[in-house]
Amino acid sequence: MKKTTFLLACVLALATLVGCGNNKKEVSSVDENVIEDLKIQFVPSRDPKEITTQTEPLKAILKTELANEGYDVKNIDISVGTSFESTGEALTAGTVDVGFIPGSTYILYEDGSDVLLTATRNALSTDSDDPIFWNKNKPSKFIEDQATYYRTLILAGPSEQGQKLAAKVNNGEKLTWEDLDNAKWSVMGSSSPAGYIYPYLWLQNGYEKGITDLKTTVQSDSYASAAARLASGQVDIVVGYSDLRLDYEDQWTEEFGRDASIWDETNVIGVSDKIYNDTISVSKNSKVMTDDFKKALSNAFINIGNSEEGKEIIAIYNHNGYQEAHSEDYDSERDAQKLLKELKNN
Repeated sequence: MKKTTFLLACVLALATLVGCGNNKKEVSSVDENVIEDLKIQFVPSRDPKEITTQTEPLKAILKTELANEGYDVKNIDISVGTSFESTGEALTAGTVDVGFIPGSTYILYEDGSDVLLTATRNALSTDSDDPIFWNKNKPSKFIEDQATYYRTLILAGPSEQGQKLAAKVNNGEKLTWEDLDNAKWSVMGSSSPAGYIYPYLWLQNGYEKGITDLKTTVQSDSYASAAARLASGQVDIVVGYSDLRLDYEDQWTEEFGRDASIWDETNVIGVSDKIYNDTISVSKNSKVMTDDFKKALSNAFINIGNSEEGKEIIAIYNHNGYQEAHSEDYDSERDAQKLLKELKNN
């Protein structure tokens, strides 16, 4: 009887241990699919308040898409970095999980981030490396074709020096270094592809000079402030992405106080090489960014980019959708960064 009781106790103890083990596994499995906080940050390539307002609906739609992928995300925090670099640093530190950043920022901070997706966007009706072609075919318009690249335009504004440069280009004359050096330039932070890196390379290829060689440059905190400076005549030249004038067409007259349109008062005086589109990148040091969750996040953003509601949200960056990206897609950007680093060190 004692032996039978002892054996029964052992069986019950073993069953209890197995049961506890099973319960622990189930809890762990559930916890892995529960994300308490997901932090997303955008770079300030548009007015930060505008970005914050337009991306607010992203929280709900992303939660729904991730739920369809089997993830319960409790809270999504969306912020705008103070600069392109600050978002790259936040991804590296793991204080931000997901960053909407240019390819150049990804390359600068790839030790701490992985590229997940690349954006597609509606192509422009105008595309050429010849500035006169842009000036003869303005205004540019978006067309249905999708593009995986864009360009930097070097834009001369309504100031006396800006108009002088534009007239020379439209007459088929080549600008001299003195022409450009006598102008006041608005540029973005040093990791901005359209606002710094590719204009730097344009100057290097054409004049064996760079932005750091110019007498007068002003670093703008956003393209909105850059466009405002151009309109006011504070600067003669703005460098920026090729559809910048479309984004600030209304503000040019309604907020910046100009009588004529942005198309009448600005001209292209230089065009960069092609720049690969923006990325959605994720932090290598994020506590929530497992391989499975990265796959779910990719699927979610691709679905968002394919929906009408999603397109309205991501239109803030002129994105029209997303496709899977690979690190090697940005090899040309690595070459640009390498050259830029060499030039700065000389």
